[in-house]
Amino acid sequence: MVSWERTGKRFLGVLFLSFLFLGGCSSSRDKSMSGKKGSAETFEARAHVAQGAQGNREGVKESLRAESMPSSSPRPNIIFVLTDDLAVWDLEAMPKLKALITDQGTSFSNFFVNLSQCCPSRASILRGQYAHNTEIYGNYPPEGGFQKFHSSAKEISTVAVWLHDAGYRTMLAGKYLNGYPTKHDLRFIPPGWDEWYSPVKGDAYGQFNYTLNENGTLVHYGHRPKDYGTDVYRVKSTDFIRRMAKEGKPFFCYLSVYAPHTPATPAPRHMNLFPDARAPRTPNFNEEDVSDKPRHIRSQPLLSAEEIRKIDEHHRKRLQSLQAVDEMIEDLLETLTTTGQIENTYIFFSSDNGFHLGNHRQFLGKQSPYEEEMRVPLLVRGPGVARGRQVDLLTGNIDLAPTWAELAGVKIPDWVDGFSLVPLWSPRPLSSDSWRHAYLLQCGNPDETGKDSHHPIAPTWLVDGTLEPPDDIEELRRAGFLGDIPKGVFEVPPFYGIRTAEYTYIEYVTGERELYDLRRDPYQLENKVERVNPELVDQLSARVRFLKKCAGYTCRNEPGE
Repeated sequence: MVSWERTGKRFLGVLFLSFLFLGGCSSSRDKSMSGKKGSAETFEARAHVAQGAQGNREGVKESLRAESMPSSSPRPNIIFVLTDDLAVWDLEAMPKLKALITDQGTSFSNFFVNLSQCCPSRASILRGQYAHNTEIYGNYPPEGGFQKFHSSAKEISTVAVWLHDAGYRTMLAGKYLNGYPTKHDLRFIPPGWDEWYSPVKGDAYGQFNYTLNENGTLVHYGHRPKDYGTDVYRVKSTDFIRRMAKEGKPFFCYLSVYAPHTPATPAPRHMNLFPDARAPRTPNFNEEDVSDKPRHIRSQPLLSAEEIRKIDEHHRKRLQSLQAVDEMIEDLLETLTTTGQIENTYIFFSSDNGFHLGNHRQFLGKQSPYEEEMRVPLLVRGPGVARGRQVDLLTGNIDLAPTWAELAGVKIPDWVDGFSLVPLWSPRPLSSDSWRHAYLLQCGNPDETGKDSHHPIAPTWLVDGTLEPPDDIEELRRAGFLGDIPKGVFEVPPFYGIRTAEYTYIEYVTGERELYDLRRDPYQLENKVERVNPELVDQLSARVRFLKKCAGYTCRNEPGE
């Protein structure tokens, strides 16, 4: 998201940004909010009642294990395909996915991540919790990463553990959590996983020259075409499906590819595709007027021609890298068909977060509160899932674990924040009045960081383990690639906010705020926070205060207006 000068070390910064993770750090109910006098106070009062109904969060003993619920019907198989940094518009380059999943199932058009960064999002997926409850706010300690997830005993109760304990055979192939494993235990396998194929050393993001922990055995993959990472995870998954079909066991397959994450390495067979592709030139691409935006956006000059060329080049590589994923989808469906499992298997497709390419003058990355970063695809195909349907209700990554639990006949622990999505694809889906009306957005941990804070960095980005691309602008600065560019210009300040059917509302630790009317301004060009009825802002702020402290029951029972 940085505009670079084209000389010296600053130009090297452009090259290094191809390895950068981060961008830095209406329904009738919504319409009714602006017309009720004193409604912010009413919301706060109801929030207090709801919090009290759940009880003192610190005093409630967690039920760590999920409980199985009796069922007379065969339990379905579940496959989850998780991409890395996929943007919604990338789906246009995946025709097999469209034909086999989108057209044959239900798509969720308002599916969001709570925190647009790899490890926090993946922790939310595994636990069904917002980041303030997983306490994973970043990719590395002390804010987050595998080490924090592991040391805080969050792995004791994940969806893998719930399904494993209910009799499912579980498998993970590909990326787990950033920072996995520690260099002291490369053979570590988290609880709940019957089969495990995850990188522990080498360049897994680059798709070649890496080592997998294969059920406790370290297996090296080199630079041959057949060593290409996405293809290896595909083979592991289809083999798992065939074996489970022979054994007659219900299975949960968590297939987590690295594409299209930077460096977005395509398979050799796809390297020459999309020669003329350009990043989408949406109305907010290289936004002309950012005077109403927060300082970290206002500080950026317009993108240069060289920066735009780099963005387009990276976009082409991203699309190329996704072709092996598209082929993988086809192979999975063929395997399910030939093994007789297709009619009893749910397939989910999503991403851990979105990605910006030049939007609002941001170069490459994520973690800002804009649609390109926070909204991701969710596609579902399976028994009873309506074909060709689009669900517009607010859904998100905290809803995946409770959805899979319901499909498996497992009762979720009380501390889960999300809802099951199963009622939304039924023949008679829920109405908007019966569903959530706001989804929590955040960056970092705003409750424990000051207005001048910036994201923590990895101790090193060439570690004795899986090579992780640099995760912070400050790390590049320390390495000498940013010259004398002032500190603090590029980082996204920590924030809390909400996404409703009509609005995006954000509160930064700097005191800056953003408010977008998405019905009239879907590309978030006009920050309306100073130009709307203050009562509306108070209403939205009250919702933020409620959701950022919710836990379990209270997250699932937001007070109405």
